[in-house]
Amino acid sequence: MNTEIKKRQTWLSIFTIEFLVVLLMLLALVVFIFAAREIFVLKNFVFDEDVIEGLRPYITPARTRFMNTITFLGKHDALIPLNILLIGYFLYQKKRWFAIRIAALALSSLLLKFILKLYFQRARPDIPVIEKVDGYSFPSGHALIGVVFYGLVIFVIWHEVKQKWLKILLTVFFVLLILLISFSRIYLRVHYASDVIAGIAVGFIWLVLSLNIIHRIEKRYIARRALRAEGLEK
Repeated sequence: MNTEIKKRQTWLSIFTIEFLVVLLMLLALVVFIFAAREIFVLKNFVFDEDVIEGLRPYITPARTRFMNTITFLGKHDALIPLNILLIGYFLYQKKRWFAIRIAALALSSLLLKFILKLYFQRARPDIPVIEKVDGYSFPSGHALIGVVFYGLVIFVIWHEVKQKWLKILLTVFFVLLILLISFSRIYLRVHYASDVIAGIAVGFIWLVLSLNIIHRIEKRYIARRALRAEGLEK
C-alpha cells in the first residue's frame, strides 16, 4: 500500500509549476503558429469575421466608454509611467534585479512587437468602433505588452507579497485585467480576434523566456561576486 502511495506521489511530483509553465509555453507557441498559418498561409478569415459579427449587437455607448478606459491601461501613455514608477520603487528599495527585469522586459517586448508587426504587416479592421488607429494589426501590441507587463507584476507579487490569500487575489485581478485589455481591442474593432490571441501567446512566451534568462544572469553575477569576496578575504 505504501509503495502505491509513493508511486502516486512520484508521478504527481512531475507536475511542478516549472513543468506546467513549459507546457503552457508550448501550447502558446502552437497557438501562435496556428493563428499565423490560418491568416497568412491559408487566408482563412472566417473566425475573425464571425467574432466581429457576433459582437456587433452588444456594442453600446456605455460599453464603448468602459472598453476605452480598459484599453488605456494597455497603452504606452499608461505603461510608461507605470514602468518608471516600478523601476524607481525597486531602485529605492535596493532591489535592482527587479528593476532590471522591468526595464529589460519593457524595452524588449516593445522591440518584439515592432519586429513582428513589420514582418506580418496585416492591415487593421476597416470599421473601428472608435477613431482609426495607425499601424499594423498582427499581433496585438496591447495583448503582447499587457501580458508581459502585468504578468511581470504577478511575478513580483509572488516574490514580494507574504500573505497567500492576497497573492491569489491579486493574481486573479491582474489575469482578468490582461484578458479585459485584450478583449477591449476586439470590441473596439482595432484588432481581429486572431491578432489578440497571437499577442497573448507571444507575450506569455516572451515573459517566461526573459525571466528565465535574467534569472540565470543574476545567479551567475551573484556567484561571481561571492567568488571575488572570498578571494579578497583570503
